[in-house]
Amino acid sequence: TKHSIGVGSGTDALQLAIRACGVSGGDEVITVSHTFFATVEAILYANARPILVDVDERTMLMDPAAVAAAITPKTKAIIPVHLYGRTVDLKPLRQIAQDRNITIIEDAAQAHGALLDDGTKAGAGGRVNCFSFYCSKNLGAYGEAGSITTNEDRLAEELRALREHGQSTRYYHPVVGYNARLDEIQAAILRIKLRKLEQWNARRRKLAHMYDERLKGSGVVTPEIPSDERRHVFYTYTVRVGGGRRDALRTHLGERGIGTQIHYPVPIHLQQSAQFLGYRKGDLPVTERVASEVLSLPMFAELTDDQLERVSDAVRSFAKAH
Repeated sequence: TKHSIGVGSGTDALQLAIRACGVSGGDEVITVSHTFFATVEAILYANARPILVDVDERTMLMDPAAVAAAITPKTKAIIPVHLYGRTVDLKPLRQIAQDRNITIIEDAAQAHGALLDDGTKAGAGGRVNCFSFYCSKNLGAYGEAGSITTNEDRLAEELRALREHGQSTRYYHPVVGYNARLDEIQAAILRIKLRKLEQWNARRRKLAHMYDERLKGSGVVTPEIPSDERRHVFYTYTVRVGGGRRDALRTHLGERGIGTQIHYPVPIHLQQSAQFLGYRKGDLPVTERVASEVLSLPMFAELTDDQLERVSDAVRSFAKAH
């Protein structure tokens, strides 16, 4: 993309992008419930209404058919979330958006370096696109950091003003903005680490293939690898454990000193803070099923083959006992 505007965090990126695209009170923004809370939080900060749609059973990503069904005259934007390092198919979403003059804002916080369905990189598919460089990410700072990418000059100018208290030039504030600048030390760290991103992503893909082989017959469903594997950078290696056994497997691994995480245990539409949106259990059945089954196994570029073998052995030993 033509412009990359550094900001203080991925949440800052979402908030500023949504505002710069003109989303405001009374507007609706379509996104998924199966995501980190910041995606929806940023919509609420704009006084807009998040419209939460279900995910595809196979990919666990935004279902374009569900998006099409959720469009109303109030729909202002669609935020596809590239979850776990895998990119959403944007082509059908672009067709939906272009027909209705709706803005696409990519949430690429978990997909650094992944390819989109048209062969371009994540962060190049929407009118504005958002990254987080939180320390756990494939490209992570040593603290908080984020960025917004766009090809539009005027939008980039507005975003640069918004991130620094709405300043056009120093001490002149045509709009009210935020304190959302990217710290210079974090920027310097990211500049160095960026050189290693492709190497680290390749290692993550190799580890994912190793997991796939070693977890065959273990009773867990491994993540689908796209036909073009460059569309997945495995920010997490997230399996599904059916039959109500997920939490027991997590305990089993924890007892053996193996850390895991659930991304994410409670869908946003069922969070206490989102009750006012009016969703009920059963409204998004695929999302709810996914949330009850997902478990992220250790995944980072420095993970050794021996460590991966140990994790896989522990998963297989659980399968034999259950």
